[in-house]
Amino acid sequence: MPAYKAPVEDVLFLLNDVFQLERYNNLPGFADATPDTIEAVLAEGARLCEEVFAPLNLTGDQEGCRRNPDGSVSTPKGFREAYRAYAEAGWMGLSVPAEWGGQGLPTVLNSAIQEFISSSNLALGMYPGLTQGAIAALIVHGSEEQKRLYLPKMVEGSWSGTMNLTEPHCGTDLGLLKTKAVPNSDGSYAITGTKIFISAGEHDLTENIVHLVLARIEGAPAGTKGISLFVVPKVLVKPDGSLGERNGVTCGSIEHKMGIHGNATCVMNYDGTTGWLVGEENRGLAAMFVMMNEARLAVGVQGLAQAEVAYQNAVAYARERLQGRSLTGPKEPDKPADPIIVHPDVRRNLLSIKAFNEAARALVLWTALQSDIAHRSGDAAERQAADDHMGLLTPIVKALLTDLGFESTVKAQQIFGGHGYIEESGMSQFVRDARITMIYEGANGIQAMDLVGRKLGKNGGRAVMAFFNEVSAFCKENASDAALAPFVAPLGQALQHLQQATMWFMNNAMAKPDNAGAGAYDYMNLFGLVALGYMWARMAKAAEVRKASANGIAARMDAKLVTGRFFMERMLPETGTLVARVAAGADTVMALPAEAF
Repeated sequence: MPAYKAPVEDVLFLLNDVFQLERYNNLPGFADATPDTIEAVLAEGARLCEEVFAPLNLTGDQEGCRRNPDGSVSTPKGFREAYRAYAEAGWMGLSVPAEWGGQGLPTVLNSAIQEFISSSNLALGMYPGLTQGAIAALIVHGSEEQKRLYLPKMVEGSWSGTMNLTEPHCGTDLGLLKTKAVPNSDGSYAITGTKIFISAGEHDLTENIVHLVLARIEGAPAGTKGISLFVVPKVLVKPDGSLGERNGVTCGSIEHKMGIHGNATCVMNYDGTTGWLVGEENRGLAAMFVMMNEARLAVGVQGLAQAEVAYQNAVAYARERLQGRSLTGPKEPDKPADPIIVHPDVRRNLLSIKAFNEAARALVLWTALQSDIAHRSGDAAERQAADDHMGLLTPIVKALLTDLGFESTVKAQQIFGGHGYIEESGMSQFVRDARITMIYEGANGIQAMDLVGRKLGKNGGRAVMAFFNEVSAFCKENASDAALAPFVAPLGQALQHLQQATMWFMNNAMAKPDNAGAGAYDYMNLFGLVALGYMWARMAKAAEVRKASANGIAARMDAKLVTGRFFMERMLPETGTLVARVAAGADTVMALPAEAF
């Protein structure tokens, strides 16, 4: 059975040495996040994931969810107990404000725990993950009455949450949405329609499920301008917060999927179901985007998480599997063959995954830290800069980390050879589970279009210029540091490629929008590689300092520096190819008539 060990030491290095979390003690909740507290939280989260969640991952995949004749859904054996352990320990409210029953600790700490959870059991971790997104949406857009009724139970984990967007004819283009809402005399609405692909839409883990549903009020404008958001509980909630009658929402079926079998992906039927408006009429997308942006960052974490657990198991196999001899002579002459980790091509695969994982983890935590600043800082300029960062980096974190995360799980599977293709090794599950992350919460091509079509030019390009300036300033400040030369010089070259691609869009996409569409995906990857390269440069600087000042850690810091140099030498140079692709334009992409495909 596959194994998993949470990368606690690496997270501590990032929080303490790279991002220096103590610098943010002026923000609410950060003063409570002392180094000892952070270490204790990470250690306890690691224990839960390693000992409770991970042992259920393979069995949950094999058993899957079951829809019963009465429309209820049973989750795999052990899921209810594991979820209860998660909820009772207070993990749901780790970064939720104390006024709603949470602990108010930094979001960046919660993001680290979410990686551990997604690595140990992605399907199980989706149930509380979706609830945290729903909590965030209600905190921002819910009425005081809605917050009072729903948040305490959701934060304690006795109720869960979902989001309902997709319909059979309507995925990315939400303007086509047909689910309707008819006002009732008591201020509620009757919701009627069908939603599909609803993760955790029905299950047996909690006593109530709070659905956030997009629908169109009768008479509302067509398109996205006429969409509203509603809170629709599975079981109606009485004014005193106790549960009442069952509401008219049912699970019509469970999708048969490639992966995440332990999560119930449901067709949800609403038949005059009672719901209540969240926020303003016809402003539902703005309210739902709070949850969607939370989910997109969480999905990026899922891509990293599957790469991490797949990598750990591939390394263990490569150390044990005996095949062939080293090209430079036997390394274990007393054995019939050497372990395959001696072979350069095996090491190339493993180092590619390791270099991605460590930089991706840094990118996730850096972005989560910006979320904390955006929501907690008392300085308006700081909040604006952090919010700009979030808007710019969210599509990159979602798309790049899931693309490369899936690619990494495939590389890890390859290490196993034929055994990786056999289900009992567990590698197939990591590949299958990782694949959905590239699709849901906005397919990655859509994320690329969001980056190029909306984020680059927003506010006159303020966010992208801030990113360019930050990376450029880092390169200039460290240009004379010989130890950092293997990092700073390649990063500077990659930044030039990104700036060239950005300028090409400015000169060629306005008059011919297809140029932006044809180059968006390559541009997103180019931007993402530069962001990962910047993370490696910052990690290298911190590693050099830590290596010189601490005992007993030099070997770990040396390994990090070697891994970073591998990224700079073997992965970051792809920016040169990507800028050439962007500059190739749309002519050949759009040249063939549809019937020629």
